[in-house]
Amino acid sequence: MNNFVFQNTTKLIFGKGQIAKLASELPEGKKILVTFGGGSVKANGVYDQVKAALAGFDHIEFWGIEPNPKVETLRKAVEICKSESVEFILAVGGGSTLDGSKLIAAAAKIQEDAWELVRNPKLYGGTLPFASVMTLPATGSEMNRGAVISNIATGEKYAFYNTYPVFSILDPETTFSLPPFQVACGLADTFVHIMEQYLTDTGISPLMDRWAEGVLSTVVEVAPKVRENQHDYDAMATYMLSATMGLNGFVAMGVPQDWATHMIGHEITALAGITHGQTLVVVLPAVMNVMRAEKGRKIAQYGERVWGIKEGTLDERIDKTIVATEEFFRSLGLAVRLSELNLGEEIVEEIVNRFKERGTLLGENSNIDYKLVEEILRQRL
Repeated sequence: MNNFVFQNTTKLIFGKGQIAKLASELPEGKKILVTFGGGSVKANGVYDQVKAALAGFDHIEFWGIEPNPKVETLRKAVEICKSESVEFILAVGGGSTLDGSKLIAAAAKIQEDAWELVRNPKLYGGTLPFASVMTLPATGSEMNRGAVISNIATGEKYAFYNTYPVFSILDPETTFSLPPFQVACGLADTFVHIMEQYLTDTGISPLMDRWAEGVLSTVVEVAPKVRENQHDYDAMATYMLSATMGLNGFVAMGVPQDWATHMIGHEITALAGITHGQTLVVVLPAVMNVMRAEKGRKIAQYGERVWGIKEGTLDERIDKTIVATEEFFRSLGLAVRLSELNLGEEIVEEIVNRFKERGTLLGENSNIDYKLVEEILRQRL
């Protein structure tokens, strides 16, 4: 096991009716910016619950944070924070609203442009405290310090890291009215988050392996229940908590991490506007196949412990495991090939050129260069 330092300071408030606890968790006497996405929180009743809890608090609403939050939008919220002397941020919505709010909270503390902060972490000068009401499980943003921010002008999408939310409220009933496609993408995103932290080499941390495999198996088990009935409270609660546990740092303690699938997927989203979780299920099977020489033992372990694949040679078990993974993604109703998304050679060439120009090396061993990225993408045409 590798050396590590772990700290996660987010207070998690989970369950039915917990949004009402905002009134006791928010700081008294502070000016609050409440951030929202496109308006779904008004349709599902979350907005009314939040407004009731905010009675008596000095607050400003900011609407319109998009999926794959755009820095062009977030700059407007940063200016509000500065001009109105905002002291606390409450993000209400899905992972994109939370991600965008993390950048707002940090960019409000510096003079430079928000995108400069994304590209140069050395500009970080602290953050406004922030909290969240999470309504779309997927990103784990409610209990981690990461965010992913897009720039429409440059066609780029990059990770950004701030501090942890002070607290996050998760009520599974807020997920009942989510579009089925978003739920499918959320399940896929959760699954691949865990795989990025797990699918490296064997024998590094038996405890983290079992923990990751447990969450993976739980997602596989609950997915058909969620797909069948989004009003099944226990199923949605399991899905929601799995998304949080998948990326709050717990399964990453003392182990290397890959993240090549995400880095490639981000480029597909930036160039084609494809939903994040959908891009991941296209890319992951090819990453497993192309990198099978170094990941083979771990793929086989995953195949045995999650899918029950025990028979055959190592190569045969790897093949069966990749097929099982792809079939799981198909069972969610998601496309698993670029061609199924009407994408082809043009986007492959553009992504490969981007990685070539940047000199980016991906994977836990930094050995996935632009040539391997091309091989990965061409396998998914």
